[in-house]
Amino acid sequence: MISDHLAGIHAFYMSALPNLDLAGTAVFALSGALVAAKARQTLLTFAFFAAITGVGGGTVRDLLIGAPVFWMHATTPIAVCLIMALLVWFTPRIFWPDRAIDWFDGIGLAAYGVYGAAKALAYGIPWLPAAIMGVVTACMGGIFRDVLAGVPSIVIRPELYVTAAALAAGSYVLLTTCGAADLFAALVAFALGFGLRGVAIWKGLALPTYRG
Repeated sequence: MISDHLAGIHAFYMSALPNLDLAGTAVFALSGALVAAKARQTLLTFAFFAAITGVGGGTVRDLLIGAPVFWMHATTPIAVCLIMALLVWFTPRIFWPDRAIDWFDGIGLAAYGVYGAAKALAYGIPWLPAAIMGVVTACMGGIFRDVLAGVPSIVIRPELYVTAAALAAGSYVLLTTCGAADLFAALVAFALGFGLRGVAIWKGLALPTYRG
């Protein structure tokens, strides 16, 4: 039964989820390029920020689960990052609202949360570490971007961020473990993760802080 379940997830991961992976890569790369634009950096910096944000989380995930690093074996992920960098470079700043970074980042957060968890499950990782790999996939690129840009990391800002990634990844793992169809689980998990992050951006929702 367990092997059949894993076989189903692996088949879904191989067929449908790569599109979600590319979508997450694109929007994360876009958010990285927008940070470079906000800092009025060079085109080279645009490309670097787009790449590190787009593939950073997936790189850490693949190293931890023992998978081949995905962008080393395919041209498309890095190409998508560079295209996003060029798109922002050649687009007037007025086209990108101040909150655009947060919204694009939120889409990537939910997409990568689901994809990271699914890939970990497909590689035989148990459910709890698989959910954590979803969070790592979703968050590490943004952390790298913020550290390199010299701005406060998104994970220590008050708005819900890691929680949204955990909801997306955890929901996917829970739903598939309970026998839900993989596509249904992915869509629901993405909607929950992005919905929570969207409300957090809109309303400024935050977890309570330590009061000592």
